[in-house]
Amino acid sequence: MIGWLAATALMAAIQVPAAPAAPQDPPVTRIEDVVVTGRQLDQMIEQFVGEVAEPNGYRGLARWNRSLCVGVANLRPETAQYIVDRVSTVAEDVGLNPGDPGCRPNLLIVATEDGEAVARTMVTERGKDFRAGGTGMDRGRIALADFQETNRPIRWWQTSMPVDSETGARAVRLRGECEGAACGQAENNYMAYAPVIYASSASRLNTDIVDDIFRTVVIVDIDDVAGLTVLQLADYIAMVSLAQINPDADTRTFGTILNVFEDPSAVATLTDWDLAYLQGLYRSEQNERNRTAGRREVENSIRRVHARTGQDTGE
Repeated sequence: MIGWLAATALMAAIQVPAAPAAPQDPPVTRIEDVVVTGRQLDQMIEQFVGEVAEPNGYRGLARWNRSLCVGVANLRPETAQYIVDRVSTVAEDVGLNPGDPGCRPNLLIVATEDGEAVARTMVTERGKDFRAGGTGMDRGRIALADFQETNRPIRWWQTSMPVDSETGARAVRLRGECEGAACGQAENNYMAYAPVIYASSASRLNTDIVDDIFRTVVIVDIDDVAGLTVLQLADYIAMVSLAQINPDADTRTFGTILNVFEDPSAVATLTDWDLAYLQGLYRSEQNERNRTAGRREVENSIRRVHARTGQDTGE
């Protein structure tokens, strides 16, 4: 049994390796096997972010803050350890602190022969872990039904929290929660129910409230991933765990690990698109009050990552 959730199932192991591609001449930018110029690249970045990014309703894009502890259930020890190490390495590359051995997982990966059954069991037995009740903490009731009922090789559910960017204190009240001395008079005192956030600066453009992912569960249907290498499996999990990714995104026009189930031979590992997206997400300021502006900040960060990559490789 690992961490805050548990499920039962069996596993088969998988094999390894990888190898990406090399760049081309200025003033063009090379992304995978597609060569593009200035404006076309801008459009592609906007389309990619618009397609894959799926924040919780009416919130900004969330990301992990500081620490990530990966736990794997129902896989052979050597396969489980490889996935833990690989996902932790990708997390470290974007600036997170991987958990020490024995840490309590906040990212739980469960392998099973029946993903739908395990998803339903988890939601039934630990409903509050999936829908805690705070505003903007998950994708909602319809998405949770999709998580349980839609047949996917890998399914995931993330819970995020609006927090004070300075202190990390929760900025949303949970259902039935009451704090402080005013609790005895809660019916007549709204302050007993609302967290108090002290603004460090008054601005119509920026906010002190940001969104942090704090829990993710990933369910892997073993029969459906049998054609993948363990590296492909680990990198797909890393991508959908480190960012809020739309499970229905149409990414066929992009070089991304998210296409691995369409053609496993076409993508061996996380691609330049994937790495730029993750690095852009984790390097963005994340404090734009306007949600569209927040996405633009991620897009701008991705552009900077591509520009830096081009300089590093001599493009």
